[in-house]
Amino acid sequence: MTDTATATRERAPATLFGLIGAQNISLLIALVVLLAIFGALRPDVFFTPRNLINIGLAVTILGILAMAQTVVIVSGGLDISVGSIVGLSTMVLAVAAQETGSIPAGILAGLLAGLIAGAVNGLIIVYGPVNAVIATLGTMSAFRGLAYLMNNGNSIPITGDGLRTLGIGTLFGLPFAIWLLIAAMAAFIVFTRETVVGRNIYALGGNPTVARLAGIPIRRYQISIYAMSGFAAAVAGLVLASRTMSGQPASGSQGLELEAITAAILGGCALQGGKGTIVGAMLGVLIIGVLNNGMILTSVPTFYQLLAKGALLILAVIVQERQRARSGE
Repeated sequence: MTDTATATRERAPATLFGLIGAQNISLLIALVVLLAIFGALRPDVFFTPRNLINIGLAVTILGILAMAQTVVIVSGGLDISVGSIVGLSTMVLAVAAQETGSIPAGILAGLLAGLIAGAVNGLIIVYGPVNAVIATLGTMSAFRGLAYLMNNGNSIPITGDGLRTLGIGTLFGLPFAIWLLIAAMAAFIVFTRETVVGRNIYALGGNPTVARLAGIPIRRYQISIYAMSGFAAAVAGLVLASRTMSGQPASGSQGLELEAITAAILGGCALQGGKGTIVGAMLGVLIIGVLNNGMILTSVPTFYQLLAKGALLILAVIVQERQRARSGE
């Protein structure tokens, strides 16, 4: 065998590990096992193009939230309010679209609402100062209450073909929402891997004292990270609004915070900060999506689905803590 052939063969696994990450191979194996199990249980439906696209659509909102949550956790924080921000942003979008008669104005207002809500989280955490879990637990309730107050707890219809296109339109056979998820994933990967800011976020979560001594403006970073999380939640809210063509104070957004945190932790995020990848988070999202879809197709009752999600989160945390104990961190 020639040296060139040997080098090519050695580079292939290295490239695979570089793209996926050696730490995520076990997640990839778990995903393949789940696909095989549900494919065997429902061979007539599971691997059909329609069902695979349904899985992609089902994880779009969760995927956007999980990637943003990953950045927050890597920085040493946690955002429990993202589900409420999703609902609030859809309501702001609907109200603004009704008042102005313009879908673009409504979208801009919804995105701005998410950005401001995230910044409020950051300001409370930094200048309170309040623990991130307590702060975002409080704003989770406050933002949801604000969303209910906007129309006495009722949804608000949205009319306009521009928004509907995002919900039902396709490009090269794939829905626009899935393309949006792919674009968001590419942006997050480049941001965390290739930018100075992304590397500083890992330093901030890994060792805040060293980060401070290195001159990283920690307060500015923390506020910006939570503002980014709120903006990502508003983008997820935009996708939700495009599907339902309405502002929804809670329906479709309640419980998203638990799923986003589960996906991020399952994907390798350490709750202590400084550790986690976007690819890992997306594999976690796909595992949850396949699990949800498979259990629906096999007629598993809803409460068992909730049990499975909770068990996944607990299992992921146990694995992380055991790995942390072994590495002596």
